Amino acid sequence: MAPNLIGASALFLDEATRSGESPIKQQHQVVRPKRTPQGPQYSWNIVWRNVLGMLYMHIFSFYGLYLLFCVCKWKTFFWSLFLTIFGAQGVTAGAHRLWAHRCYKAKLPLRILLAFAQTIAFQNDLYEWVRDHRVHHKFTDTDADPHNAQRGFFFSHVGWLLVRKHKDIMTKGKTVDMSDMLADPVVRFQKKYYLLLTPICCLLVPMLVPCYYWNEKLYISWYVTTILRYTLSLNGTWLVNSAAHIFGTKPYDKNIGPTENKFVAAIAFGEGWHNYHHIFPWDYKASELGYKLNVTTSIIDFFAWMGWAYDLKTVSRDMIERRSKRTGDGTRSPTQSEELLEDDQRREGHGIAGGIWGWGDGDMTAEDLNAAEVHNRQLL
Repeated sequence: MAPNLIGASALFLDEATRSGESPIKQQHQVVRPKRTPQGPQYSWNIVWRNVLGMLYMHIFSFYGLYLLFCVCKWKTFFWSLFLTIFGAQGVTAGAHRLWAHRCYKAKLPLRILLAFAQTIAFQNDLYEWVRDHRVHHKFTDTDADPHNAQRGFFFSHVGWLLVRKHKDIMTKGKTVDMSDMLADPVVRFQKKYYLLLTPICCLLVPMLVPCYYWNEKLYISWYVTTILRYTLSLNGTWLVNSAAHIFGTKPYDKNIGPTENKFVAAIAFGEGWHNYHHIFPWDYKASELGYKLNVTTSIIDFFAWMGWAYDLKTVSRDMIERRSKRTGDGTRSPTQSEELLEDDQRREGHGIAGGIWGWGDGDMTAEDLNAAEVHNRQLL
């Protein structure tokens, strides 16, 4: 989702609002034919502090890239790589698959570990991240979607963080159930102390470790382990919002925006199989392809082997096959798609109305509930 640098609400969490066209006075004017607008009209209320912050990060990340390959010590390189992977799992295995979609359950040690990793990733506290992501799934590619891909690649990638929110995000976002998040003491603790924890975990400690343990120069550590690492990790997450909603195939539902994108899957540790994910958001694998370009699934399975992750939800092969034949674009199999059923035609404008955010959503159908498979089930 989005980073949060200053304030209880995110520094980079102000998005666009739409306003209607201003009325034109017709008195003493020649009446001209009215022009029909080509789609929704938006006003771009720019948040300049966000723009300046993003410019600084992206400009100086190039300097960090130079330092990474030409100046910094090899230990600094591997420290930065470790932080990137560890922080990403806090987002993918933690904020996304565990908390946002409830694809599996985790015991307290794993929840603490993933919350710590997600704090290092610096993409808003867990409560805000999950709230925005559930809204994204409920109202995909509509004005209520925080990073509506119908507004173009740049907007869905980073532009949504540079302008103020559309009013629909606020109004429709209030309809999403978040009671499960408030019931988790790990989430409450992180939310309460987020403004204290994040600068320490994401900015200071990553910078100071190389300086203390292997005498890396402070400026090198800052631009490599903090600025470059953070900028790259953000863009990896943003590609799921942008590229994986624009470029790729749609083997499960050709009528929605999200796509299967191998490049994004590789960059985002398995989050690029996005057409599948939006159809079956409760599947802990976020794909039917197992470990293929999906590091996050292997990590969740490892913790399931340890006994820290359990009740892993997935989708039966038969259900995947039937859905692909019914609504897919034919890229999964040569079988031609059958006529769409009525329940697959729930559309609002250019997006989706009535989507589900994952396991436990009140709009989840009985068919989906009954067809789900649960692995490593534990009775507590």
